[in-house]
Amino acid sequence: MQTTRFDPAQSDPRAFRDALGRFGTGVTVITCATPTGPLGITANSFASVSLDPALVLWSPAKGSSRYPFFMSAEHFAIHVIAEEQKDICQGFARSGDAFDGLDWENSPRGVPLINNCLSRFECQTHATHDGGDHSIIVAKVIEVATRTGDPLMFFGGQYGGFAPQ
Repeated sequence: MQTTRFDPAQSDPRAFRDALGRFGTGVTVITCATPTGPLGITANSFASVSLDPALVLWSPAKGSSRYPFFMSAEHFAIHVIAEEQKDICQGFARSGDAFDGLDWENSPRGVPLINNCLSRFECQTHATHDGGDHSIIVAKVIEVATRTGDPLMFFGGQYGGFAPQ
């Protein structure tokens, strides 16, 4: 097994991205309301921040055409995607309006909520921070919906399942 070492500021950005891809993550779809309708985006930059108060974060890319909508949204939802819901995350990776055929509804705050995800966190923006070519959105969790099931995972640029040991 050979280890490669490099300075990410001095090397091909793809090498840094590939190294980051060695960290397996869950997959989420973030949704918000816009003046023209519901919007979603697939993201794996989700993390818990605090239990008290209940805070989470995610990091949208500044280069995304969907970025301004999420940065201006006061409320949004983070959906943790189940293994059998791979089509949902693939749809929102391609298009922000991939709601056709999905079981979804608007929350009382107008946030598009996808039903039957492993966990769903309806959120209110708490703080935003610069994060290089991304921003960091810290959010207060207002309401949670959750169920049992197997998560969809992302590793090395591919989707897969979780294999417990």
